[in-house]
Amino acid sequence: MSKQYFAIAASAALALTLTACSGDGDSAEARTSSSSTVSHIHGVGIDPADDRLYVATHEGVFTPGENNEPQRVGDSRDDYMGFTVAKARTFLASGHPAPDAEGPGNKGLIESTDAGRTWTTKSLSGDVDFHALEYTDGTIYGYDSTNGKVRVSKDGVKWQDRATLPALDIAVNPDDTQMLLATTEAGVAKSTDGGKTFTEGAEPVLHFVSWGAPDAAYGIDGSGALHRSTDSGNTWKKVGTAPGGQPQALTAVDAERVLVATQDGVYESKNGGSTFTKRMDVASKGGH
Repeated sequence: MSKQYFAIAASAALALTLTACSGDGDSAEARTSSSSTVSHIHGVGIDPADDRLYVATHEGVFTPGENNEPQRVGDSRDDYMGFTVAKARTFLASGHPAPDAEGPGNKGLIESTDAGRTWTTKSLSGDVDFHALEYTDGTIYGYDSTNGKVRVSKDGVKWQDRATLPALDIAVNPDDTQMLLATTEAGVAKSTDGGKTFTEGAEPVLHFVSWGAPDAAYGIDGSGALHRSTDSGNTWKKVGTAPGGQPQALTAVDAERVLVATQDGVYESKNGGSTFTKRMDVASKGGH
């Protein structure tokens, strides 16, 4: 299946056309440069080293500065697609080089061990664009949008191919790494064999999913309605609505702490989606 096929699916953000993309002050200042405008977000996460928010975007990685303005981390202006905080100061990502940067069109899997300041290539450069990445119990799970398949790796270098399916996002049960959820145009699909096979999608139709705790899988639909499942994705209950329009990214940090990127900012809930606080401003252009 072609890259274009799955890029169309991602850019539509599952609009039913999926047929084919605060912490310690001194260290924060050292990591960031001048503020910039952010147009579109692909991933959000919290670094456990200092509890700082990091935001992967179409124009680089950012963190909130004064008055919630986005502050660039490092010098890169690359397009970061799949993004996850693996552990303290260690991030994994994928995407594409900035228009004026050298390198292959797909970055494969890249890694930062200095909280996003610099990045090195781990594998699959030129071949794969991961639109979703998860790191659980020492294992990396990625949704390869170039080929429309789930891939799994222990070291980020050697990969196992798992199921092929048209999806936008995946999530892994932190207590059972054989159990995955994937968002499809028909609803949430589930795997109980490490992503080798998935059930047919079942409602609700969600854009993004994230597993914050064994009994706290979160999903968000196109209107920003946040849903929670306490039974591994079998049933879902609406628990709140994120402000700011159509969602662009979702990360459940734990059972109650949830990050949502929407068209006008990054929002955080510390009570399971009942209320949200804006953490970073965004000037969105839409698209994925």
